[in-house]
Amino acid sequence: MREHLLEELGRAVRERRSERGLTLADLSKRAGVSTRFLADLEAGRGNISVLRLHDVAVALGTTASSLLDDEARRARDAGRPIALLGLRGAGKSTIGKKLAKRLRVPFVELDAEVERAAGLSLREIFEMHGEARYRELERAALRRVLDEPCVIATGGSIVMDDETFGLLRSSATTVWLQASPDSHWSRVVAQGDRRPMANRQNAKAELAALLERRKPKYARADVTLDTDALGIDGAVSALTRA
Repeated sequence: MREHLLEELGRAVRERRSERGLTLADLSKRAGVSTRFLADLEAGRGNISVLRLHDVAVALGTTASSLLDDEARRARDAGRPIALLGLRGAGKSTIGKKLAKRLRVPFVELDAEVERAAGLSLREIFEMHGEARYRELERAALRRVLDEPCVIATGGSIVMDDETFGLLRSSATTVWLQASPDSHWSRVVAQGDRRPMANRQNAKAELAALLERRKPKYARADVTLDTDALGIDGAVSALTRA
C-alpha cells in the first residue's frame, strides 16, 4: 500500500510538472531540492517528508493536499464504470462504443438492457406501465451493470430521477457529452430518427428548452466534454487520456 501511494504521488508530480512545461532542473530550482531527489520522487522511490512535499507542491503551483487528492481520485476511479450522459444526439452510443473498444471493456446501452429485461420496447413500457415502471426497470438494469468495468450509454432522462442518478454518481465516473441544441438536432436527423419531429411543429425549440432544463443536472457529472469542439474521435481520445 505504501509503495502504491508513492508511485501514484510520483505520477501526480510528474504530470503536474509536464502540464506546466517544467524540466526537472526547473522544478529543482523552484522547490529547493535536488534533481536526484525529484527523479526518485517521480519514480515512486521518494520517501518524501511533509515539508518537502509542500515545497514541491508550491513550486508546481498547487498544494500538497491536491497532489494527494490526485492519487485518491485515481484509486477511486480505477476499474469504475464510465457512464455517458446527455440528450439523444449527444454521441453516447458512437463515442461509447469506440471508448469501450479502446479501453477493452464491454459497452452497455442501458435502455437496451431495460427492454431486454422487460421483453418490451421503451414505447410499450411507457404506454402500458408508465414512467414509474420504466424508472424501476432502469434502476434495476443499472445495478446489474455497475459491478464490472464498462462504458454505459445512459438514457437522456436518467439525471431527472434523483435515486437512479445518485446511484450512478456514487458507482461510476460520469461524463456529460455536451453539445449545442443545433448539434443534437442535426445528429438525430442524420441518424434517420424522425421521432423528434413527428406531429410537433415546435420540436426543435422544445429540444432546446429540454436541454436548458437538464443542464444543471448534467453539469453535476465528474467530467464535461464539449463534443462540438472535440468531435467524436477527439472526445474518445480525451476520455482515454483522462
